[in-house]
Amino acid sequence: MFEITPLLGFFEMSSTVWTYIFVTITFFIYIYIGWQSRVKETSEFYVAGGGVPAVANGAATAADWMSAASFLSMTGLIAASGYDGTVYLLGWTGGYVLLALLLAPYLRKFGQFTVPDFVGKRYYSETARIVAALCAVFVSITYVAGQMRGVGLVFSHFLKVPVEYGVVIGMVIVAFFAVLGGMKGITWTQVVQFFVLILAFLIPSIALSKMLTDSYIPQLGFVTGDIHDRVDALHAELGFKAYTEPFTNRSQLNVFLTMFALMAGTAGLPHVIVRFYTVANVRAARYSAGWALLFIALLYTAAPTMALFARYNLLSTLNGAKVVNIDEAENDDGEKTGQKIYHLASVGEDGTEKPIHWINTWQVTHLIEFDDKDGDGVISLKKDGDKYAEATIDKDILVLATPEVAGLPAWIVAIVATGGLAAALSTAAGLLLVISSSIAHDLYIHFVDPHASEAKRLTVARIMILLAIVVAGYFGIIKPGFIGEVVAFAFGLAAASFFPIVFLGIFDRRTNREGAICGMVVGILFTGGYILACKANVILPFLFSEPLITPMFAGWTEGGISPESIGAVGCALNFIVTLVVSRLTPAPPEEIQQLVDEVRIPRGSHAPEAHFDESDAEADNP
Repeated sequence: MFEITPLLGFFEMSSTVWTYIFVTITFFIYIYIGWQSRVKETSEFYVAGGGVPAVANGAATAADWMSAASFLSMTGLIAASGYDGTVYLLGWTGGYVLLALLLAPYLRKFGQFTVPDFVGKRYYSETARIVAALCAVFVSITYVAGQMRGVGLVFSHFLKVPVEYGVVIGMVIVAFFAVLGGMKGITWTQVVQFFVLILAFLIPSIALSKMLTDSYIPQLGFVTGDIHDRVDALHAELGFKAYTEPFTNRSQLNVFLTMFALMAGTAGLPHVIVRFYTVANVRAARYSAGWALLFIALLYTAAPTMALFARYNLLSTLNGAKVVNIDEAENDDGEKTGQKIYHLASVGEDGTEKPIHWINTWQVTHLIEFDDKDGDGVISLKKDGDKYAEATIDKDILVLATPEVAGLPAWIVAIVATGGLAAALSTAAGLLLVISSSIAHDLYIHFVDPHASEAKRLTVARIMILLAIVVAGYFGIIKPGFIGEVVAFAFGLAAASFFPIVFLGIFDRRTNREGAICGMVVGILFTGGYILACKANVILPFLFSEPLITPMFAGWTEGGISPESIGAVGCALNFIVTLVVSRLTPAPPEEIQQLVDEVRIPRGSHAPEAHFDESDAEADNP
């Protein structure tokens, strides 16, 4: 007779075992795609040969764009900051709409391999190409550092190792995927990763929505349920301002500046822009942009609901939890480390105690810490300054931890971890390709060895990927901020360097090479310098023990202009400098002005090409 008990035992496996199963299956799929898509030509390495279908490119673009910042950190930031955290949601979504409608089709019509290619041709200058390539590297390394942190968090949790070790493991895996197949392999891997990450986000969102609002549609439960009132009541009890009250964690000025920086940065991100070169024509670019927006909306409309559910579950579970026991952590050799591990239990109305097991792994990796300061044997999450009184919780873990907090099945906990990996790996691979193309294609081949063979070009590109991973891994380990905050730095840099130049390159025929070069230099140096000065002690802890400067205008707006917001100021400076210098110097050649006019005509395009010859590479343009 058929026995069902073994099947039930199979489904009762731990979340760690489920995670190993899901990660192994998905990784084998990624590896298979990467191997089958391995390339021997630069056109396939950089733009997948320009023949990716619009729907597939839309899914790949969505996966490329919805990084660990979207999947892991954005929800955590919204959960921790309430209304003010939605600045990330609004900025990134609005920026993609801006890119899809205003820039993408026109950029596709230029038909270049990379953004520096576009800059080099539009501004008829190899110097402009160099500046753009260096900006692309700077932006992408900052962005990929956040992804490495996301990969490290996931590996840290399910392998039960320190986050630093998790980052190193992630570096090895990302290197394999990015080096093997180039854009062709990355594109088709990202299509699969999109469906993995979107299912991993929606499944727990639906389960939590049913649990907390009695609706299977998270967005509907978010609007019609009373979960907002319950969270606001918890906030009032703990001394926090209402979850839905605006400008409680950020000044109004910082909210608007950060949102603008994220919007302009999204529209200027080189790894997203290059995706529109992988389709056959302008029509396909428009369709792929539309598909990508639809796919992105699936996660971005669910993110605020997940954040609200996570906030409620976290506060209601941990506040008032009883301290059952306090152990001291041990290392692999069985030696005491001095770290306290709290064993907690929730106490029901009838006095029954239910152990809270999910916190144990997070404590070992220092991502959750408790301190019963008053010694009353009860954990308090009451407001103490800008944090909890007796708990420290890393915002980046909320999405990964929420299914465990809610007591959802182990397989759901595992699929969320798998989705977090897919989100981080998909974006990291696209960013690393931008770095390799900027250095190997835009710099090395144009200025070092113009006659390099296809094999040598690919070798140089792959070496650049490995070097970029090492740098990004370093920043992932030192953690300059939460994942979303680090990524916001990258968006600010993109807003201050690329967005004005790309926008004016399409819509202002009078903008010339002198203006573009000056604008990019001023924008990237001002923004990068401000971020570095404000975060010097975090980014370069071996050189600085404290920040070099405090945020500007601290007396004018609360907290001054934050490093996440400064990209908006850098963007404005870039626009001003570019326009002023362009008007004070000679106009672009007539053929360039005609090219700008023709690009805005919505018909005709050609296959992506390098637009490169030896005379161009050897030219000494200012």
